[in-house]
Amino acid sequence: MSEKIYFNTSNKFSLKRSLVNVSTRLHHRLAPTHARNTARKLLLTPVRNQPKNHQPEGVVKSTIASKEGTLTAYSLGQGPVWVLTHGWSGTASQYFPLMEHIARQGYTALAYDHPAHGESDGLYGHIPAFVNGLDAVLDSVDEVAGLVGHSMGTASAIECRHSKLVDKPLLLIAPVLDYLENLFSSVARSGYSMRLFHAVVEELQEQYHYPLQSIDPYQKLSQRSKKTIIVHDENDKFTKFSVSQRAANEMENVELVATQGQGHGRVMMCQQVMDSFDRLIAKSND
Repeated sequence: MSEKIYFNTSNKFSLKRSLVNVSTRLHHRLAPTHARNTARKLLLTPVRNQPKNHQPEGVVKSTIASKEGTLTAYSLGQGPVWVLTHGWSGTASQYFPLMEHIARQGYTALAYDHPAHGESDGLYGHIPAFVNGLDAVLDSVDEVAGLVGHSMGTASAIECRHSKLVDKPLLLIAPVLDYLENLFSSVARSGYSMRLFHAVVEELQEQYHYPLQSIDPYQKLSQRSKKTIIVHDENDKFTKFSVSQRAANEMENVELVATQGQGHGRVMMCQQVMDSFDRLIAKSND
């Protein structure tokens, strides 16, 4: 259900949206505890989608222990490790074509299912859980050469403060650099009670000691010194191309590669992503 909220981009009047607003506000007023529990399940439960691509020959499947439970990971290749982190309601399988390309370049590609995604443990998905999962993955390897992120996975990667990511190159695909604006506008467009949404957020902040207002991928990206390449489709319906464009214009170490006709998901497998990875490793080896 949450996928219909976060991936709903229509601003047109909708009777269904109005009914959602009235019913969730009434629910929160009459039974606040039950309403919060229901909202948590609705808003924080990603869709566990089936694998998007055929698993390449030679992929090693493993598990990694994390604060959010056991994560399922997939590695391919030999050499320095590139970590690949997917987005909301995604899976590591979305990266299989890119993993094959990375392995051919002499690197190890390590992708994993976020908490509550794919074959990993967990009931709920959110930025604190994504960051905890990424921390565990980084702890499981000796060194990291760089990171590839998609959509919400880019926000959690930039938020991550693990020492192994400091000064490492990033390849960001359809990033969510304006995370808070994107999140709140998506919920508002759905018609869901914003007061009820704030109640869920407050519980999450208390549980993880992670203030939502501290999440600012755009600002934190501007503070990074290592090269970042963004690949973003000009007509992406779910994350704003204009924000990526502004980042490239304002940040010295950020380069934007624009695509057309790739959308939000297909862009992960496009040739521009493969070429951008090659440029990143070439710059890192200079």
